[in-house]
Parts: sequence; C-alpha cells; structure tokens
Amino acid sequence: MASGGGGVVAKTERTIVTRFAPSPTGFLHIGGARTALFNWLYARHTGGKYLLRIEDTDRARSTEPAIEAIFDGLDWLDLMGDEPPTFQFARSDRHAEVAHTLMAAGHAYRCYLTSEELTERRQQAQEERHPFRIDSEWRAAKPADWPVDQPFVVRIKAPREGDTTINDLVQGQITVANAELDDFILLRSDGTPTYMLAVVVDDHDMNVTHVIRGDDHINNAFRQLLIIRGMHAVEGNWPDPAYGHVPLIHGSDGAKLSKRHGALGVDAYRDEMGILPEALFNYLLRLGWGHGDDEIISREQAVEWFDITQVGRGASRFDLAKLLNLNGHYLREANDGRLADLVAPRLSGQIDLALLSRAMPVLKVRAKDLNELAAGASFLFAQRPLTIEDKAAALLTEEARSLLGTVFTRLRETSEWSLDALEATLKAMAEEMNIGLGKLAQPLRAALTGQTTSPGIFDVLVLLGRDESLARISAQALPAAAQHD
Repeated sequence: MASGGGGVVAKTERTIVTRFAPSPTGFLHIGGARTALFNWLYARHTGGKYLLRIEDTDRARSTEPAIEAIFDGLDWLDLMGDEPPTFQFARSDRHAEVAHTLMAAGHAYRCYLTSEELTERRQQAQEERHPFRIDSEWRAAKPADWPVDQPFVVRIKAPREGDTTINDLVQGQITVANAELDDFILLRSDGTPTYMLAVVVDDHDMNVTHVIRGDDHINNAFRQLLIIRGMHAVEGNWPDPAYGHVPLIHGSDGAKLSKRHGALGVDAYRDEMGILPEALFNYLLRLGWGHGDDEIISREQAVEWFDITQVGRGASRFDLAKLLNLNGHYLREANDGRLADLVAPRLSGQIDLALLSRAMPVLKVRAKDLNELAAGASFLFAQRPLTIEDKAAALLTEEARSLLGTVFTRLRETSEWSLDALEATLKAMAEEMNIGLGKLAQPLRAALTGQTTSPGIFDVLVLLGRDESLARISAQALPAAAQHD
C-alpha cells in the first residue's frame, strides 16, 4: 500500500480490498463507524484486506486531534486497518501526476475562466431557470492559445453524449446521462489536487476493489469513473471498482441523523453514555443489514454471514432504546474484572477494584450502561455519614429506625457473615416479629446504601462486610435501640 507520494505495483490476483476513508475534521461519526464496520466485515467475509485512509487534503479543517479521535474510535471498535493508514495529503504529487497524464492524453484541459466569469454565468443560468453546467471555451483550446502568466485550473473533459451506468451492490442499477456531468476541477489554480481526483488515485494505488460508502456519494461515483476510465484508456489496468452505496442513518423521526437526535460521535457513546464496543458493533451491524431474526450477533457470526449485497436500500432509524437493551445484554455477558476497570473511573473516592469486581454479578443484572453500573456500585465506596436520598429518607420513619436497632443487635450477634447465614437470621427475625421480610429489608436498604434500589439486601450486607454494615445500620437506628461495641 502506498503511504507516501509513490504508487503501488498492481497485484497479479485481484484480492478484494476495501477501505474506510474519513476526513479528519472532527470525531468519528456514528455513521462513519458503520461504514468502517461494513468495509471491515466485507473484507473479512471474503478473505480480503481492509485499509484505512485519512483524507486530510482540506488543510484548514484537518487537525491532529481529529485524526487521533478517529483512530481512538476505530481502535475501540477494533476496526483499525490491516496496514498502517495512508495520509492523502502526503500523496499530492502523485495526484497531480495523474491530472497531467489525463491532460496530455486529451482527457483533461487547462481552463482559464475566472471566478467572476463563472459567477456571471451561474447567475445567468439561475435567471433563465436552467441547471448551471460548465461550458468552457478553453475545453478545445490548443497550447498556443493559452495565456501567459495567467492562473488556470485543470478540468476533466466529461463526455457530452450517452450515459453511464453503475451496477451498485446495494442500490442496484443506476444510470446517469453524461450531459449531467460537469467538467469538474482536478487541480486548483495553485496546483493542488481536489478531493475528487485524490480519492480516485488513492483507491487505484491502494488496489481498492470495492468502494463501500454512504449513498450521499452516489453522484461522486459517476464523476470519479470519468477519471478512472480516462486513465484506463491511457495506461490500462485502471479497472472500475465495485460500488456499494449504503443508505444514511436517520433519527427516530425519520430525518437525517443530527445533533438534535443525541450523540453523533463514537466517543460520546463510550465516554458519556457508557456503551460497550461489542454492543455498538452489534447495533451498527443491524442498522441496514440483518440475518433472519437474529438480534445478538457475535463478531465471528457477523464475519461468516455478512454480505454487502444484503444491505437494504432504505435508510435505517437509530433507536437508542434498542442500543441500550443490547448493551444490557453485553454487560451481563462481560467479564467482571473488565467491567470493574471500566466502572472505576466513573466513581469517586478510593476504589477497591477487587470489591467492585466481586460486586459485578449482582450489579450488572439490571444495568443497561456503565453509568447505571457506577450508580449502582456507588454505595460500596460511600463515606460515612452516608448521604441518604429523599425517597430513602422517607422510609426511615421512627418505627423503621426502631426496627433497625433490633436488626443491629441481632446481626452483631451473628457469628457467620455469609449469604445463607444472614438470610436465615433476618427471615427468622421477621417471622418472630410477625412482619414481612420487606418490612425489614426496605429501611435496611436505605440505611446501608442511602438508596431505595440496590442488589439483594443479603448481597449488600456481604459486599459491605460486617464492620461497615453494622456501622451504617447503627448510624440510622434509634440511639436507645442500638448497642455499640
């Protein structure tokens, strides 16, 4: 693969090669992540290669932090390329070389139209209510006619007749009349290549066989084919890539996904929302593609089953509730030590990772994201005096606090601090007092956690341990009833 200014020798066998080519102007968009995923999957499914290219030709908007954010997001989803990434800007000389080759062969030309002339013609087209098309008098000019020391751009010489057809792997057959294609710019007046040219040259030099991207690029495909076919006529061995244009992701209201629908960047789903990478992988996979009624699809199954031709033509709607439900499933399946490592930074104070890991089996049962896991685990590391939530404080009536004094006395006398022993003790106590276990458990939960919801009360007692549990109960019990060591 080319990562600098030179080209790449073509392979003798046409191995399937896909690529993900983001522009580093911000975070890794959720739609871009799905595009990367589909490219990665198709390469894996076919035994091919998946490459990464950073399209950083827009120097004003491309930033190092954005590049790092993209790499960070792809690495988190385990979707980095099979080779080191290509940086498009570093290959500008190669892009210009192709433009000059096209111009020498008569497939492109110098255009000396000024911006003022173009503006005037565009305004005239608007007034006459017809589409504006570049019709440059320089298209057929000979070198002898070129002005001296006057800036020019290099334009492709688009065909004026006939049509072009793409057999898109997702959208099916699409045909566009060539008269609709402009003589678009290949090289700007300062000699720098445009995006349209750079993409085509890089795809060729990277041996990309399948261009899988958003359907907002369909129009670009027809323009890019002009460059490809022009170079094929000159050099040969510039085959058309197979195109697969994937519908964009829409919000729940059917509109194009935007900030008003919630998070757009992969980093926000990880950092702010507490989503696991395997959950987002599974969810993005199901946005536009499916395998029967299967909802839970492993990475290995996805590689085995995925085919780009099975992606639907209609836009998919992003449903946060479905993502959270899926995330809940993966939380329950996740390794407890791994979850403890992920949850610890979301907690305040001194965190005992071993304790947090031990608590995971009872904490992750109902949680749908890492934030809920952290909220559920917070009682473990709370400092006394415990902050009691309003709903929990309402449970600590005088009668309840009196009960807590009795519970304190009974538990202090318990010799074994285990789930079975604690359950037996409290159940026996409830029976003796002729009250339901819930009558004891509710104020006990409030005293131990400061909350009205928590893991099972016996799990809470075991996780907190004897000394901490008794200290928290004593703090909420009526002084006369509580007996201190």
